[in-house]
Amino acid sequence: MPHAADFLALLPLTDWLALAWFFACWLGYVQFARRRAQIDGSLLAASDAFRHRWMYQTAVRENRVFDGVVLQNLSSSPAFFASTTIFIIGGLIAALGTSDKASDLVRELPFAARTTALVFELKLLLLTGIFVSAFFRFTWSMRQYGFVALVIAAAADRDLYLADDARRKQFADRAGRIVALAAETFNNGLRAIYLSFAAVLWFVSPLAFALGSATVIWVLYQREFHSDIRALLKDAAQAP
Repeated sequence: MPHAADFLALLPLTDWLALAWFFACWLGYVQFARRRAQIDGSLLAASDAFRHRWMYQTAVRENRVFDGVVLQNLSSSPAFFASTTIFIIGGLIAALGTSDKASDLVRELPFAARTTALVFELKLLLLTGIFVSAFFRFTWSMRQYGFVALVIAAAADRDLYLADDARRKQFADRAGRIVALAAETFNNGLRAIYLSFAAVLWFVSPLAFALGSATVIWVLYQREFHSDIRALLKDAAQAP
């Protein structure tokens, strides 16, 4: 029966530290971004205000075909990324089947770390796991957008919402929240794609892997909390 020491011996200490740092950056940033968004508002939170406005207008729109077109366009992005990740996962699984040849090819690169075939397979498994995680998020986002379409299709007649503003706001709150959840799931999938670039650097060295993880998190932080588009959306959401 294998012991914990045998499992830890599969990788050098520097690789274990870099791997732990990678997951700490990923999971830590998810929690940080969620809490920071409640205080200062993120790019996603700023755009959520417009999703609520959209559903508020949808309730009294005479012809809701326009809303279906918008939903179709929004769901096309996660559909594209989902199909792309499937091809990437297939390529990574194929590389796992020929890991000996692939590891020999990587060792020929002057900047890549010299590792055993087993360590090379572990690095490929990490990349595969990241893209599998992204695939599930993208497909779940697609399904959520489909639920939004059902909610809009089942909405009451516009005259009822025009006569009852409280009912209109209730519809906008619920439908807007579903759209926001679909967008948040898609955003989580994009984070995984971004972090996959950091995981690729593990083939170079543990130090490059750790630095790449921190760099990707910094890029995500800047775009979600300090980008120009976030500031513009936040100002526009506060406008009457």
